[in-house]
Amino acid sequence: MRILGIDPALTITGYGVIDFGKKNLALLEAGIIKTSASHPVPERLDKIYKATEKLIFDTKPDVVVLEKLYAHYRHPTTAYILGQARGVICLACARNKVALAEYAATRVKKAIVGNGLASKLQVQRMILGLLNLKIIPKYTDVTDALALAVAHSYIIRAKI
Repeated sequence: MRILGIDPALTITGYGVIDFGKKNLALLEAGIIKTSASHPVPERLDKIYKATEKLIFDTKPDVVVLEKLYAHYRHPTTAYILGQARGVICLACARNKVALAEYAATRVKKAIVGNGLASKLQVQRMILGLLNLKIIPKYTDVTDALALAVAHSYIIRAKI
């Protein structure tokens, strides 16, 4: 099974594609979709949408995994902005008939580290070890996206 994990944001959207076999995980591709704050929001959303469609076309995932939206009452604007980025990613999935899975951040951390309140650094270290990465990605958005993909593989494996 091929899994595309995406950590959406308006400025830097991380992504990671893994192949999930019976006994192993293999990293195929990982990176970021970057937009500029100097550009209008519709243009930035269009870039995220087109890049997501290209990723889906190029990598042919069986499923795309996103983090469920969490909105803190003190930061409603953050949720609004993330919702827009998530929306265009969901649209790209729907238009390309790719399944979409969503998990809460605590569930992803629990699957990867064993602790739903794990730090970003703990998640990053586990992902590096699980995928045998020798270089730490420059952006934590990439390891967050890979964590989504790996967590989905663990959750699917548990259901089999």
